[in-house]
Amino acid sequence: MTKRAESKYKIDRRMGQNIWGRPKSPVNKREYGPGQHGQRRKGKLSDFGTQLKAKQKLKGYYGNISEKQFRKYYAEAIRMKGDSGDNLIGLLERRLDAVVYRAKFAATPFAARQFVNHGHVKVNGRRVNIASFMVKPGDVVEVKETSKQMTVLLEASQLPERDVPEYYEVDHGKMVAKFVRVPLPSEVPYPVQMEPNLVIEFYSR
Repeated sequence: MTKRAESKYKIDRRMGQNIWGRPKSPVNKREYGPGQHGQRRKGKLSDFGTQLKAKQKLKGYYGNISEKQFRKYYAEAIRMKGDSGDNLIGLLERRLDAVVYRAKFAATPFAARQFVNHGHVKVNGRRVNIASFMVKPGDVVEVKETSKQMTVLLEASQLPERDVPEYYEVDHGKMVAKFVRVPLPSEVPYPVQMEPNLVIEFYSR
């Protein structure tokens, strides 16, 4: 399991964007970075800096995935047919913790990872506690029966700031979600613009 070495709000402030669209994000009030030098005027980013920021933003969005694991997704994306940037997003959206987050079974990607790791989720009837487990189109993800009345779960399903994407079929009454298909980047409801092609360029240097 990847340790969350940084708070999600610090990631927001470093990026200068509310990357999860959460109403409590400090970026809503302060758009500068954290620390005593956060308000200093920043110069124009180089190509490398722009690519690095795109990578950090995408990696941070999915719960601050470890660098080793994120690089594996890049390697898999360039091996697959089609656009490598599209492939990268598709792989990230197939993570079990991402599915749990998208289905609104958890309030944040970090909470979704913890929810999976603690054994509250089943895939096709079998308990899976690995957040990076890759879900396939047609797979059914459900909350374990004994976990369906958890307060955090019920609160997450009622969150008004985001909707369940069209590539899922979700029944919040039964706490069941079907992963219908792998989405295109344009279909993924990111609150901010993600640039997967810049991430591909970063690793291709």
